[in-house]
Amino acid sequence: METIYFKNTADLKRNIKEIEKKLNVKITIKNKDVSIEGEGITEYEASRVLDAMASGFSSKVALMLKENDLIFKKISMKDITKRPDMKTVRARVIGKHGQTKHTIETVSDSYIAIQGNDVSIISSPDTIEEAITALKNLIRGSKQSNVYHFLESMNTSRKSLPEDLGIKSPDEPTKYELKKKREAEKKLKESQKVE
Repeated sequence: METIYFKNTADLKRNIKEIEKKLNVKITIKNKDVSIEGEGITEYEASRVLDAMASGFSSKVALMLKENDLIFKKISMKDITKRPDMKTVRARVIGKHGQTKHTIETVSDSYIAIQGNDVSIISSPDTIEEAITALKNLIRGSKQSNVYHFLESMNTSRKSLPEDLGIKSPDEPTKYELKKKREAEKKLKESQKVE
């Protein structure tokens, strides 16, 4: 049995039957503590989903963790910046009328929730690190436009690389090595044009 602390159990209480059915576990709510009872792997999956809900995601988005190949990560803003005014840092991440958060979600194809001094992300394995890097840069004080540009350039570079099925021989270069080789060749050609 695992127990998770929830600040707000309203969404969980509204959808408890559906969540229990989809996760195949028994959920018990006592004040703000939520207990999960189930078998090994189902209890682990349920704890991931409930952790996401406790971090501010809706039950609909959190349940995507079970059905899809998605990753859930939580970042503490206090670990990234030493600024004393965390309200300003949260405001930078959210943006005016939620625009910054929405843009990062759209460009990185992820879901973001902010609760207290924590930022939580649900994203695919392909884009999770890019989304985390973008959020860390924003929290450290980078301009929003620079963060958007970073994400767009990462999207472009990912789309330009051929799909990798994960099957490669030891002699075959990785996607990263191919990309670096192309960049080096491009720089070499540019330097030869200058001469």
